[in-house]
Amino acid sequence: MSAAGEKQRWHVDILVADGFVLTEVAGIVDAMRIANRVAAFPPFTWTYRSAFGGVVESGAEVCVKAESFAQKPEADYAFVIGNADPDCPALSVGTQIDRYTFRGAQVFLLAEAASRYIKERGYDGSHLSTHWENSDVLRERSGLFEAGNAIATEDGLVVTCAGMGATVDVMLAVLRRHISSANLMTVANVLLHEKIRDFSTRQPLGGARSSGSGDRELDQCLQIMQANIEDPIPISELVKVLGISARSLERKFRTHLNTTPNTHYRELRLARANNLLLNTNMSVREVGLACGFPSGFSGLYKGFFGITPFALRKQRRLGSSNPSQLGKSDSA
Repeated sequence: MSAAGEKQRWHVDILVADGFVLTEVAGIVDAMRIANRVAAFPPFTWTYRSAFGGVVESGAEVCVKAESFAQKPEADYAFVIGNADPDCPALSVGTQIDRYTFRGAQVFLLAEAASRYIKERGYDGSHLSTHWENSDVLRERSGLFEAGNAIATEDGLVVTCAGMGATVDVMLAVLRRHISSANLMTVANVLLHEKIRDFSTRQPLGGARSSGSGDRELDQCLQIMQANIEDPIPISELVKVLGISARSLERKFRTHLNTTPNTHYRELRLARANNLLLNTNMSVREVGLACGFPSGFSGLYKGFFGITPFALRKQRRLGSSNPSQLGKSDSA
């Protein structure tokens, strides 16, 4: 507790590794920076930390200067940033997590960091969260778990999170504990963040959330497509479920998405296949089957991505392709 009349500050440690996702760091730091600007007394400070300290480069080639991990951390919160590679050894920070929680700090694990935590602690993941891409990878690799699709899940002092754009929502939830509602609204407005999502909000795409187009049948159709990747439902069956004609569904896709139902469904499955090719050791045939392509997968993949699945795998083996450039960090 602070002494009478003394303003309290809260400190945040941000744990990063090479290839970290810049979007996630920005979501944390910019929210605190704006909160400090609009509050009567700046309430937040932060420190970047890494295993060995020094300059750490993001997947977007932006660098931060970090201090080394603290043996006895004094931060109130710690955020472990994802880096588009759930196998990255630097994300194995169980000892650091324990050091923070032992001293009462709350730890937020974002995206790949959450996946690593789930895997290493042997949790089934059903009551935890990670980015939907990572959930797909873990499930296809080992059938380990069917993760919850909330943007964040609080489990005592450890919070597992989807990361990416949802990081802003998580950070605003932290700010809500320490600044007034008026200041919180101002921070959200400056960020042009129209609505602060609750932790239980489902992730888009992997969370089978509505597209928000405002068209009930189209949104329902997109949800069904997202939930049926491995065994695609024919469009003729989809329209029966929706209770509309094939021509009406086609018109909705053209109006709202500038594409056709078949094209959207195929590209959705190809995007899922690309994630599995980049992040698992599944065979090309297994990936094709997992994404609803029992035949012709390689040709369809090349037609869309301009490279065959086998050539992509060869590039990765030769080290001529940077996975962080191909994964979610492209958005960072």
